Amino acid sequence: MITKQLWMAIPLSAALAVTGCTTTNPQTGEPQTAKATTGAGIGAAAGAVAGLLSGDSAASRRDHAAIGAAVGAAAGAGIGYYMDRQEAQLRDRLQGTGIGVQRQGDNIVLNMPNSVTFGFDSSELTGQARQALNDVSAVLREYPETRITVAGYTDSTGSKAYNQRLSERRAQAVGDYLMQGGVQRQRLNMVGQGESQPVASNDTEAGRAQNRRVEITVVPTGQQ
Repeated sequence: MITKQLWMAIPLSAALAVTGCTTTNPQTGEPQTAKATTGAGIGAAAGAVAGLLSGDSAASRRDHAAIGAAVGAAAGAGIGYYMDRQEAQLRDRLQGTGIGVQRQGDNIVLNMPNSVTFGFDSSELTGQARQALNDVSAVLREYPETRITVAGYTDSTGSKAYNQRLSERRAQAVGDYLMQGGVQRQRLNMVGQGESQPVASNDTEAGRAQNRRVEITVVPTGQQ
């Protein structure tokens, strides 16, 4: 039987496992919990519960809960910590380039607006885009345990068929350049989404400009 005292060991063990993992959001300046902290907390709780169920006495179960929390925290923080470090390096290298860096769970999304990457109605990378992608490639080579999807998007100007082909060519151009920078082909998936997934209204020039983009999504191996 698990006593009240033993159950109290779970949040304490989890808290000890993730103490000091609060960071500052580089865009808002507000405190945030690192993704590694979330994984560590979940792992710590799971490990503590497993430990509580494995002892022969109250004291034994308390010890097992503490050990289980520590082991679970280390395992849970692994992916989050790996992606946290990669995100930090991408933010540092891409600062001032016009390329946005977003975190979605354990995934990292780089938003490359068309004004940075391509000229009008073109799939030829600009010099600015090539320079930025050199930095992206360097980080991706350092963190090989990820998969990368490069997706091209357009606004609704012109025919759907033409926009689909243009988005495919642009995604391929970015993917090809990453491969030239040393990113392994088997890690990459290039897709064209055409005008099908707008992020803003196509009724205004400002909205259409937001829709013309390439997104690079970096996903931990095994989660894509």
